[in-house]
Formats: sequence, structure tokens, C-alpha cells
Amino acid sequence: MQANRFALALAAMLAGASVFSQERAPLARLLVQSAPLAGFRYHAAAEVWPELRVGDALELAREPDNPHDVNAIAVTWRGRKLGYVPRRDNAALAWGLDRGERLQARISRLAPHPNPARRIEIEVFVE
Repeated sequence: MQANRFALALAAMLAGASVFSQERAPLARLLVQSAPLAGFRYHAAAEVWPELRVGDALELAREPDNPHDVNAIAVTWRGRKLGYVPRRDNAALAWGLDRGERLQARISRLAPHPNPARRIEIEVFVE
């Protein structure tokens, strides 16, 4: 139920951002979500870790045919898959991406934590 409310709130924010962007250039970014990166151990994140910087742009790519999660959203950096938006956080973002919303992402925190799930945090926003 909370995911549905979040999806509705995201839809309202994105609709407002789309209207605003047609009128004039946005003055600020609207933060949609902040989440840890999932799958650090299974993709290129560990390999490129020394090159990553807070503020680096990330690409979000829907994977609707992913056998593990129909709402899967891959997170890439310079063409290298780092991991995914966590399953518990991806439904509203998938909904927006599937409808053509241009969501942006960046690295918001890097921490050499022993738990790989806490090493990279990402922010997703609309401008």
C-alpha cells in the first residue's frame, strides 16, 4: 500500500516537473529517491570502486524482462553496470521510466563499509 502511495506522489511530482520544464528551465533538482545500490558484489562496482566519485552521473536502464524482478532498474556508470536500484525502492521509478520520464541519477555517497550494500548510495531526481 505504501508503494502505491509513493507511486501516486511520484506521478504527481513528475507531472508537475514536466509542466514546469515546458514553461522555463528548472532552477533546482527535485529529489525523487535516495537508496543504496543493490548488487555491488555481482557487477562491476568493486572493479571500478577506486574511480568512482560523489556527484558522478549514473544512467538508469529498465530491465522489464529481468527474470528476478519485473521492475528491475540497472544502474550504470560510464557504460559499466554497477548494480540495481533495490527491489523495495524500484516500483515507482520503473513506473516513471516506463512512461518516458527522464529521471537523472548520481552517486550521493561512497563509504568503504564492510557491508557491500552500504558502500554506494544513489540519488534519483528530475530537473
